[in-house]
Amino acid sequence: MQAMNTLRSERPRGHLLRGWHARLYDIVMWLLAGGNRDRYLLRIVHLAKVGRADAVLDIGCGTGSLVMATKQGARARRVHGIDASPDMVGLARKKARRRRADVTFELASAESLPFEDASFDVVFSTLMLHHQPRSAREQSAREISRVLKPAGRVLVVEFGSSAPRRGWFGRFHRHGHVAAEEVDRYLAAAGLVVVERGPIGVRDIHYTLAVLGQGG
Repeated sequence: MQAMNTLRSERPRGHLLRGWHARLYDIVMWLLAGGNRDRYLLRIVHLAKVGRADAVLDIGCGTGSLVMATKQGARARRVHGIDASPDMVGLARKKARRRRADVTFELASAESLPFEDASFDVVFSTLMLHHQPRSAREQSAREISRVLKPAGRVLVVEFGSSAPRRGWFGRFHRHGHVAAEEVDRYLAAAGLVVVERGPIGVRDIHYTLAVLGQGG
């Protein structure tokens, strides 16, 4: 097993949510999920087939809602969240302290994860890739593959439509989309095998579930 990735100090590439964007993030996600964010989060946990013995990582964790839903809903053994935005990590840590949740948040880039090889059974990437340029998405996929255990699972959740978004959500969200076929390419290039995909059931959001082969 190798030591932590030597690229850890690499500066993250892409759009970071800071300031009022970070403070409004939970409200936006609640509205995006039609007022039932908990159901949306638990569906993601269910799709990833998280179990009690699993070690789980959420990259681009935002304010930590999925991390805490994973710990509470699936009773996962160990749950970490990382985000490249200091504001997001600060809000996530405050939320965890308030709820006395046994989870960990760290400031880090998805392109250079501060974890040893084969550290996690499950990795989440939810509404994160579209904030990155394509080269950073490819590097993030390689990092996910590196930190997954053999037969480990990654669940990628993304906006799938390039159609213009109007109204309040269109004004807040201007960072693009990642089609399912594009997600497949990033994962396949990193040695991951897609086993399931489909709509989440919220707007144009889709999910892709992939596994790391024994030789990955």
